[in-house]
Amino acid sequence: MRVALAQINTCVGDLQGNVERCVTAVEAARSENAALVILPEMAVPGYPPRDILFDASFADAVFEATTDLAQRTRGGPPVVVGTLMPAGRKPPRHPGLFSAAVLLIDGNVRLVAVKRLLPAYDVFFEPRWFLPGPMTPPTLIAGRQVGFLVCEDLWDEEYDIHPAAELVAAGAELLICIAASPYRRKVMEERVYHARRQNCPLVHVNLCGGNDELIFDGQSFAINQRGDIIARLAAFEEEVWIVDVDDDAAIEPLDESPEKELYHALVLGVRDFAQKNQLERAFLGLSGGVDSAVVATIASQALGPDRVTAVAIPSRYTDSRSTSCAQELAQALGVHFRVVELERLHVAAEATLADLLKGGTTAENIQARLRAMILMSFVNHHGGMLLNASNKTELALGYGTIYGDMAGTLCPIGDLTKPQVVALARWIDSTRGVIPGFTLSRPPSAELRPDQVDPFDYGKVAPEMERLVQGNRSDRALCRSEHKRWQMGVILKVSIKSFGTGRMIPITRR
Repeated sequence: MRVALAQINTCVGDLQGNVERCVTAVEAARSENAALVILPEMAVPGYPPRDILFDASFADAVFEATTDLAQRTRGGPPVVVGTLMPAGRKPPRHPGLFSAAVLLIDGNVRLVAVKRLLPAYDVFFEPRWFLPGPMTPPTLIAGRQVGFLVCEDLWDEEYDIHPAAELVAAGAELLICIAASPYRRKVMEERVYHARRQNCPLVHVNLCGGNDELIFDGQSFAINQRGDIIARLAAFEEEVWIVDVDDDAAIEPLDESPEKELYHALVLGVRDFAQKNQLERAFLGLSGGVDSAVVATIASQALGPDRVTAVAIPSRYTDSRSTSCAQELAQALGVHFRVVELERLHVAAEATLADLLKGGTTAENIQARLRAMILMSFVNHHGGMLLNASNKTELALGYGTIYGDMAGTLCPIGDLTKPQVVALARWIDSTRGVIPGFTLSRPPSAELRPDQVDPFDYGKVAPEMERLVQGNRSDRALCRSEHKRWQMGVILKVSIKSFGTGRMIPITRR
């Protein structure tokens, strides 16, 4: 049985565009004589639509788009696609919807599975919008009984019902799981583990692309009865691939460095955020430090160097090597580069706010805020967005100036600890040779006072703070800075627990 795995890149709410992507994938599979085309979870509306689902007109438009997709793929192979379906009941203050897998065949829409396990952890709040559905028995396709699962239905270990086992018990000879499973480190190991537990041939088709903080990595795959991987699609790229589910030949596992995988995840996250929000340009402050160097490199690959402008803003405390390294990196990447001296604004602020700038960190913070004003002036004049270069350890410690170096629409490395940023920078330099040696070797410094060096042993404190965050625990530093993180830009999520919609910690607490 020849099955087409079609991992596509959808956008929330772009029903016309999403249907076009589905049609293009189906046409590609049709030319390869596929018996069945499999598209990801929620491919028609895009994922995650979240509270748009409370707008009943949106659900109606999704139903119409699904019918349109069925008509446009008529005469081709059957298609399984993720979409919305009415649940038939509507609890108070609830959309009353199913997250469904439907079979498109001969121009008709046939329900073949409803998501039964609705995740309500981390970034997932699916019971807010969806109702769990009943078990749907296997469907006969091309002479084979096929059981369909929707994403979490495969991750059933901590639930009271086990959809995959029930389908196998009901006679399923092949399981197909459509998914919108976000990327995080080592996630493929988890997916394959859950697939192998079913002791049945299984095809897993995952969404690809970025939507807000979430990055969907694709990496769709198929396993045979023994649990051998017989097909695996590309990471972080759209792809349609035909696999014979009766093939017994296992493929070699990929052995890529975690830094390489992480880099390409962040590139996709930045690229799609800019493209889907129609942001033509990106700006960032390039300090000569490792964090901004990594962000600049990611942005130049994601958007193309001509759409990126790096701005160095040296002050009276800036090491001259910082600015020269920033210029060297910008030239190596091919991005636009500007230098704006801070001194005149700094002097004016000191004259205006003299009584407020005596002692403490106020005098340091005013410099960071003046830099943000400069950077946002570039954004306001040219259009586009400001990229933030804060890392996760700084955010956890509260080591950043709100409305200063914490400014920015998108924070590409906000889910990377400081040691992870350094490791990624070294990987980038080993593959591209663009990051200056001084940037890689210098002690971390905000350069807001003479001879300033960050007051932390990042090798020690970063793992400690990360353990607290991953364990949903806290300490004084985390508690004190919660209000700052609530006002951060969008942080691309690459770990199990990031600072974002999955961390619902109150600001006011004791």
